[in-house]
Amino acid sequence: MLHPLFSTLIRRPDLLVDHMAAYAALVQEEASETGAELLNRSLAWAAVAVCALLFLMLSGVALMLGAMLNQFHWALIAVPAVMLVLLALAFVKARRPLSTSQFTEVKAQFTRDAQALRAVA
Repeated sequence: MLHPLFSTLIRRPDLLVDHMAAYAALVQEEASETGAELLNRSLAWAAVAVCALLFLMLSGVALMLGAMLNQFHWALIAVPAVMLVLLALAFVKARRPLSTSQFTEVKAQFTRDAQALRAVA
């Protein structure tokens, strides 16, 4: 005599296929959300690197111009300051923790399935 689970799988294999397809769709959805978050974070880190490089370059140019002209002008501070503000904003966005833990729905569904199988056994 077969276990009821095995006899159901033998008689209705489409149920297992549908269940696995639902798992695949759930994993794909959660992976795309996580991938989008990681893409945003990597773009923010790239913006940090670009802003830092531009800030250093513009600060160096401002120092050289200030030394050569032997005169202070507000633009020599304002232009690198804009890049410094953008650098700070990008850094804050890049350091923000991930909003959700990854694959929580998949873990919860797997736990519910395991409990259902234990209840049948």
